[in-house]
This record gives sequence, structure tokens and C-alpha cells, in this order.
Amino acid sequence: MAPPVVRTMVEDDINTLLDIEEACFATPWTWDSFLYELKENPYATYYVMELDGVIIGYCGLWLIIDEAHITNIAIMPDYRGYKYGNFLFSHVLEKAREAGAIQLSLEVRVSNIVAQKMYRKYGLIPGEIRKRYYTDNQEDALVMWVKL
Repeated sequence: MAPPVVRTMVEDDINTLLDIEEACFATPWTWDSFLYELKENPYATYYVMELDGVIIGYCGLWLIIDEAHITNIAIMPDYRGYKYGNFLFSHVLEKAREAGAIQLSLEVRVSNIVAQKMYRKYGLIPGEIRKRYYTDNQEDALVMWVKL
């Protein structure tokens, strides 16, 4: 099996990203949400990760002046546990650095210990709690950040 490839998302990828959203999230993004991020949001860049030509994950990155923010990151459930999330996250961190970002932040569910553990490996530290952040079950979000 060839190593994964990360590339910038294009409009033709949206339908596959919708499948990933459905498989990974209780409140998946819509086609229009992805199209807006791709075509209208000047701060957004989305990356897809392919394995043998099949998109298995994606990550959204906002860059506003010198601050980066991960909007979302997802790996198809069948591909979890193989370090593909690490591969994708490290790629996007490097892209943020290359673009001149001096810090990066994200929100993660307080119950998502697996993701928090991965983020800590990259130096992210816990910050504030955003109460009732997730609309599907009112779960709190932990804000994590790192200086780049």
C-alpha cells in the first residue's frame, strides 16, 4: 500500500467529504457549507487525504493574519487506528507554519480523549472550556492551542 497523499480540496471532493461527515459526526456539515468554505471564505483551506486514490479523511484550516484554526478534522472510521490522523494533522500544522501562523487553536469534545491525546503529541495544551458548544448533545468543547 502506498503512503497517504494530502492535497488541497477541490469542489469535486465535496460529495466524498459529505460521506465522511455522515460517518463521523452527529451533525454533519452540508454541501453548501463546504462550498462556502471553498469558494467564499478567504481564510479557509481544506485538505483531503487519499490512500490509493480514495479520500479517507480531511482537515479544514483557517488562517487569519498570523493565527491558524482547525475547523474540523475527520478520518473514516475504517481507517482509524493506523496513524492517518497524525499524518494529516502534522501536514496541516506544517502548512500553517509555512503560511506564517504563529499559533494554532482548535476545539475538541471534552469526551474525545483519543483526539486530545494526539493533539498533545503536537504540543497543543488545554485552554478554556466552551460550555454547551456542540449542538447535537450540548457537550462542552475544550479549546486547545499551540505556539508554532
